[in-house]
Amino acid sequence: MSRNPGSRYRQSQFRCVPVLAFALALGACSHNIEVRTIAAPDAIFAGRSTFLILPTPPPRGGSPLAANDPMLVNSITYEAIRDEIRHAFEAKGYVYSPGSADLAVAYYASAAPVLDVRTFDYGYDWRGFPRQYVDVVQYTQGTVIIDVIDPATHKLLWRGQGVAAVDTDPNKFAKELRKTVDAIVVKFPPRS
Repeated sequence: MSRNPGSRYRQSQFRCVPVLAFALALGACSHNIEVRTIAAPDAIFAGRSTFLILPTPPPRGGSPLAANDPMLVNSITYEAIRDEIRHAFEAKGYVYSPGSADLAVAYYASAAPVLDVRTFDYGYDWRGFPRQYVDVVQYTQGTVIIDVIDPATHKLLWRGQGVAAVDTDPNKFAKELRKTVDAIVVKFPPRS
């Protein structure tokens, strides 16, 4: 039985394709929005059909907010996040009722610098490369928290939190905030 070394090379080459595809897909997922939600153990959403969005509370500490801060009333990002919250809850079947409602929605949003430091230990020296390699990446991370409150009791019923990388451009930041709101509210129970 003769062996063809070229065919063995082609077989191993094709085995690498699924691994490469998986690695690319994993890399593409690294830009996804991380979402966490929690509901109060005794929260009841059945029979609730209307919602309102609470006004933004004044900032604490007396320091002025940046021009593109989503908590600054009348900023581009403020309007974007409030509009998206309204649209996302309406898409779940709830009716916006600013005067009186079954659910009150509060939100908090921020952007903060993050420093990601990773150390890789290769376990060996190779042609002058060190055993350890340190990778430092700095980026801005945005966080959006959406609270759903019972307006009668002021009790927190549900909380959703989304985290994603954001852009310094206000329009791109507003777009990322909309995506984050959608990713959070999609996990809220639909109107029954």
